[in-house]
Amino acid sequence: MSVDVQLRFDSEAITEYSKANQEPAWFLEKRLAGLQAAGELQLPALEKTKIDKWNTTEFDPFQTAAKAAAASELSELVKAQIDVDSVKNLLVQKNASSVFEAVSEELKSKGVIFTSFAKALVEHSDLVQKYVGTVVAFDEHKLTALHTAVVNGGVFIYVPKNVEVEVPLQAVFEVAGDHALLSPHVLIVAEANSKVIYVDTFVSGEGTSMVANSIVEVYVGAGASVQVASVRSLSTDVHDYSFRRATVDRDGKMEWILGEMNDGNTVANNTTILKGTGSSAETKSISVGTGSQRQNLTSQVQHIGTHSESDMVSKAVMTGEAVSILNGITKIEKGAEKANGVQAENILMLSEKSRGDANPILLIDEDDVKAGHAASVGRFSEESLYYLMSRGITRQNAERLIILGFLDPVVAEIPVEEVRNRLRQALERKLG
Repeated sequence: MSVDVQLRFDSEAITEYSKANQEPAWFLEKRLAGLQAAGELQLPALEKTKIDKWNTTEFDPFQTAAKAAAASELSELVKAQIDVDSVKNLLVQKNASSVFEAVSEELKSKGVIFTSFAKALVEHSDLVQKYVGTVVAFDEHKLTALHTAVVNGGVFIYVPKNVEVEVPLQAVFEVAGDHALLSPHVLIVAEANSKVIYVDTFVSGEGTSMVANSIVEVYVGAGASVQVASVRSLSTDVHDYSFRRATVDRDGKMEWILGEMNDGNTVANNTTILKGTGSSAETKSISVGTGSQRQNLTSQVQHIGTHSESDMVSKAVMTGEAVSILNGITKIEKGAEKANGVQAENILMLSEKSRGDANPILLIDEDDVKAGHAASVGRFSEESLYYLMSRGITRQNAERLIILGFLDPVVAEIPVEEVRNRLRQALERKLG
């Protein structure tokens, strides 16, 4: 049986969408190759998580939405993520449409490109072609192939050599409607000695059988610094798959700050490849599992360059019957002398029926290195609860304070105040 018959969309629909958006021929070829591969490849094999019954293909990929002439016209969901009265350097996407774009003249004057992925394909085709799909290949597994076939938006950021962008660049992605798909491709290129901060949030409105399948590719040049912060607050009606990957050149620095606040089933893989001498990576992530939610969250660093350093911290709070798998993988390749990789996974259990697995993994093929890991899975400290309650705080509020204190070191790192506040609100909501 052909892939066209298996899915709710076919090569004709993909070709029509591509041509309607005036995409270059090379990208349409990539889409069709992805569609073909999607019919042949398997789903990714995940540690202790089976996703064969999850929704990966039941969606209509090209549902459109009306543009907003001003930030005040955006949905209430989106406006909660931004400062409506001071919009600067913001992109908003709903389903398959880029609905709002605001880019400052100051940013443009520095030669920085901050635009939708769809517009970048048309206006910066050669630059996009040079980088897209070379960190996350379209044929890695079925989900990356599907993403490539039905990419329906995203963000393109290009920062020239020696340029520092002081103000965070922000994007908001919204999915809503029955069988809606959100499949953005975020491509960030930071040339040598440049600096940029990118923040995005994912939200969902009403709808059924919705899917998010996103890819982030980051290129960190020699001596460059890139920080990516992402908060995902999608509903139980959304199956969310995200694959983020960065490659870092000599003395470059990559930092990830991730808040996985979804209510639905989630797969996230976050990988940094430290290619250059003296390159470094930091990954900080938090997640909260509720209800019957299933999460499989992987943070990984591959050390190739000498004197490279990595630090990964993952924290999760589990309630109800939720299940969360936290995988931390530090891989030090042969020849990566003087590399130093550390990681920690910590899970706080709030109910007897929830389950959390912390899996720290060290794969070391070089002798002259440092590496370490720590993992913990446990319940509240009764001593800490007693200490707070002895000062007149109720048990419920005492538990809340402990949880927020457990997660706040990551929350506080979010570089945009509105997003940071929204993450704290999401925490309050999920923790009841």
